[in-house]
Amino acid sequence: MNLPFFIARRIAFSGKRNFSRFIIRIAIVAVSLSVAVMIASTALIAGFKSEISRKIFEFWGHVHISDTAYSLSFEPTPIEREQDFYPALDTVRQIVYAAPEVVLGVETGREAEGRSYGGIRHIQAFAHKPGIIRTKTAMEGILLKGIGPDFDWSNLQPYLKKGQPLALNDSVPSRDIIISRQTADRLQVDVGDRFIVHFVKENEQLRRRFQVSGIYKTGLEEYDRKFALCDIRVIQDLLGWNEHQVAGFEIWLDDIRDLDLYTAYIYEEVLPPDLLCVSIREKFPAIFEWLQLQDYNEVVILSLMLAVAIVNMITALLVLVLERTTMIGVLKALGETNRRVRHIFLYYAAVITLTGMFWGNLIGIGFCLLQDQFHLISLNEADYYLSYAPVELNWLPIVLINSGTLVLTLLFLVLPSLAVSKISPVRAIRFE
Repeated sequence: MNLPFFIARRIAFSGKRNFSRFIIRIAIVAVSLSVAVMIASTALIAGFKSEISRKIFEFWGHVHISDTAYSLSFEPTPIEREQDFYPALDTVRQIVYAAPEVVLGVETGREAEGRSYGGIRHIQAFAHKPGIIRTKTAMEGILLKGIGPDFDWSNLQPYLKKGQPLALNDSVPSRDIIISRQTADRLQVDVGDRFIVHFVKENEQLRRRFQVSGIYKTGLEEYDRKFALCDIRVIQDLLGWNEHQVAGFEIWLDDIRDLDLYTAYIYEEVLPPDLLCVSIREKFPAIFEWLQLQDYNEVVILSLMLAVAIVNMITALLVLVLERTTMIGVLKALGETNRRVRHIFLYYAAVITLTGMFWGNLIGIGFCLLQDQFHLISLNEADYYLSYAPVELNWLPIVLINSGTLVLTLLFLVLPSLAVSKISPVRAIRFE
């Protein structure tokens, strides 16, 4: 029989009313709240980053291919649609590459075989041109993005709030247009309304009439304020291009973790010398730096909550030791070693910690499920790009939070448990 565990279990479930019972309850509440906050914060930050990234990637793709003369201006340089990689590039399912071998975080100087997490999901052509929308009541600058039959509507469908996708299968270019909710509100137009868009080409003013077929909303003001979707043939006509010329290609990947890998692979192994590819992270670095800051927030929150749990458990353990001074003296007088007596209180602390972790998991996971279902926490979409706080429950972080809390708490409790060795059996029994 494991005597220290037996005694710890009898003490823990004795039901005796004393001062330590109150301290234990406080410790359980502190551990449960700490674990609940850690689980909720991890799920909220992961959901926030995932939702923002999904909006960016699904609307614009992961990698852009364009001419090497690409600049920050809105006037593109045409490239030929007929390329060796189009549309065959989306058949790539996985790539194998040579990477430095790393053992326990240290490079060995040798090369190892690496594989991508996924492949290339989709590739599509696009063109764009800036213009000015004019209605009877307002004027609005806009960047028209031309899309063709290869456009993947599943990426835009979650954000299409009203109307329907563009009809692009006719022999004549479609004059339908999809604008953002923000643009529609400023122009005071709705689905079915028409307006004129003014363009400038070689100091000549051009006009095209469009009809609103749909209204989208991503919540990303930088996108919603600027972009509208139309038939790529309209853009080609405005730019004076033929039907085989486009501004570039957009590529979607199966896994965001392959972003840098596939950007390098496409540039070095796929593209001809006159084409350039850049990742969406390189085009919009400010947004991704902002998302990276959330990782630091997560570390701070986890550290603070873990510190709260540890401090409360240390306090509870010291109270338990002081209250059980007589019992410690008797056990030592009967021949028990300091090490085995310390184990009694460490087992007792483990029971308290596990009880708090149970309630913490129940509260934390329950809150995340309720938030995911009912959106209890709402956000200002203008500031956070989202109307509510999204959550993403992953079992690996939950397992790591629980195991880390238990292990670190017990490790930090080893030091205060040494107070047992300072108790003299004679004095303890005489004091009683």
